[in-house]
Amino acid sequence: MAGERQARVADRIRVVLAERLEKGLRDPRLGFVTITDVRVTGDLQHASVFYTVMGDEAHRNDTAAALKSATGMLRSEVGKNLNTRLTPSLEFILDAIPENADHISALLREARERDESVAGLAASAAYAGDADPYVKPRDTDEDDDDLGEDDTADDDEDGTRA
Repeated sequence: MAGERQARVADRIRVVLAERLEKGLRDPRLGFVTITDVRVTGDLQHASVFYTVMGDEAHRNDTAAALKSATGMLRSEVGKNLNTRLTPSLEFILDAIPENADHISALLREARERDESVAGLAASAAYAGDADPYVKPRDTDEDDDDLGEDDTADDDEDGTRA
């Protein structure tokens, strides 16, 4: 039950912040920001807002500074549009998902290239020894079976072996 309320409040905060940032702030440092996720604590006192920024590291740093300076104004905007007794404090966290996704894509591309090079080596490879190095069982004929012949020749007359 409490988890549903947290999810509703987090979703509402995400929508309010996205609408406000879409209208823009008066801060020229703010870049193209996308709110990716909002997580609210169980007591609804603190909200962690995850965001991404298009651009390089300088744009990310400038946007982080702009969001930090506008946190109070954004919190009051959330308080106006959120019907709760207390307005949660906001913490803006740069979401690392795009960088992690790029890193994973690069690793997968490298693994694919290595697999292709190994497949190329395997296609042109030759056996070091015989083509089939495993020992095959000999074919047993009835003529070669020494145990099947008369074993009574070694027995004495009383049936004991000598």
